[in-house]
Amino acid sequence: MSQPGPSIRPGLSVVIPAYRSPGTLGRVCDELQLHVAPLVAELEVIFVDDGSGDGTWTSIQELAARHPWVRGLTLLRNYGQHNALLAGLRQARLPLILTIDDDLQNPPDQVPTLLAALTDEIDLVYGTPAEERQSWWRNLASTATKRTMATALGPDVYPRPSAFRLFRRELVSAADTVSDPYISIDVLLSWATSRITDVPVRFRERAAGQSGYTLKKLVRHALNMITGYSTRPLRWVSAFGLLIAVLGFALLAFVMLSYFMNGRQVAGFTFLAAALSLFSGVQLLSLGVVGEYIGRMHFRTMGKPPYVVRAMTKPTTGPGAGPDPGGPAQAAADPGQSVGANR
Repeated sequence: MSQPGPSIRPGLSVVIPAYRSPGTLGRVCDELQLHVAPLVAELEVIFVDDGSGDGTWTSIQELAARHPWVRGLTLLRNYGQHNALLAGLRQARLPLILTIDDDLQNPPDQVPTLLAALTDEIDLVYGTPAEERQSWWRNLASTATKRTMATALGPDVYPRPSAFRLFRRELVSAADTVSDPYISIDVLLSWATSRITDVPVRFRERAAGQSGYTLKKLVRHALNMITGYSTRPLRWVSAFGLLIAVLGFALLAFVMLSYFMNGRQVAGFTFLAAALSLFSGVQLLSLGVVGEYIGRMHFRTMGKPPYVVRAMTKPTTGPGAGPDPGGPAQAAADPGQSVGANR
């Protein structure tokens, strides 16, 4: 059961990116209504169908028709979790925003813990798993990726991010001008505030399906974030190049001293081949890192959007609002209606 806080908190928008999960969305709504609605003055739930191509959008429409505090939008194709979150965040209208997954790994009965941690001195709270539930290799890959990103992105980005987040709506303004296909919600939030903390919470096993984050996608996401939001790799390459240049001068000095002091040249094909391989490898590595940055700049100048909305269940007043596409949700109540402690 939920543990009510000392007082009712302001309105809460719950943004949930959904991908091929039609069977779990109803349970998510039920648990939010049971455990979260009594703790806030107003509640709205925003589902974002990230181009699932199955019954997910139909399920969202049915939930929106059944509950006036549920809204939904569907994207033209699969843009990725962070892009779908951005689409939902721009539709959120209440003072507090919660992001959770669609697979019930983030239990709504743990939301009171996040609400309690969001004090006047804190703007953003991450819920981190008190006990890891995934396979050892997945945990290892995730940890390695997060640490690499934390090192590359620097101290301005919180080192222990999570998809289970609670923050103030003002932070979304950091993403007002973002029009980038490579999005990191955690980096954008860190641009807006440094008053961040995390609390251990209980996570569940996935209610259905498997994680879409394979090792390949984790690495690709890390590279996109590092080259998109940090210049540290360029500085590392410069430092590495300087180190190799110093080593090259040391080898030259060794060759010259050997010739003048001993009257002979340094013999051996192995020495020459090793030196050439080392310097060629450093050059190719440097070109590769610079090429990644140029590629990111190229994609940004193309104006590729982070997402495109296909349809919404109800008209909204936020950025990117579009006409009501009709369908089952057309009969739902006014978007201003919500469920909360005073319902």
